[in-house]
Amino acid sequence: MTTFDDRESAFENKFAHDEEMNFKAQARCNKLLGLWAAEKLGKTGDEAEAYAIEVVKSDFEEAGHEDVVRKVVGDLGNVTADEIRATAAAFLIEAKGQIVNEA
Repeated sequence: MTTFDDRESAFENKFAHDEEMNFKAQARCNKLLGLWAAEKLGKTGDEAEAYAIEVVKSDFEEAGHEDVVRKVVGDLGNVTADEIRATAAAFLIEAKGQIVNEA
């Protein structure tokens, strides 16, 4: 391999690693958002965990994260989409910190 090939491989590996970390962070963020929403709905224990998993799964309905926002807004009813986006942004920071601390 040439130096160029080594660099190309390193960039590809870094890109794959970064994408995996972003996916994990977003899934963790969605779970945290789901647990937060479950608390607002009065759910606890296994019921809250099950709801959080529903929120995580809702992110696979379409590209982007608006499907999660729609689900949580629809379930809570008394919050706006902007409030959910702001809460999710805060949870994304927390999720990234948790993942970094686990590594």
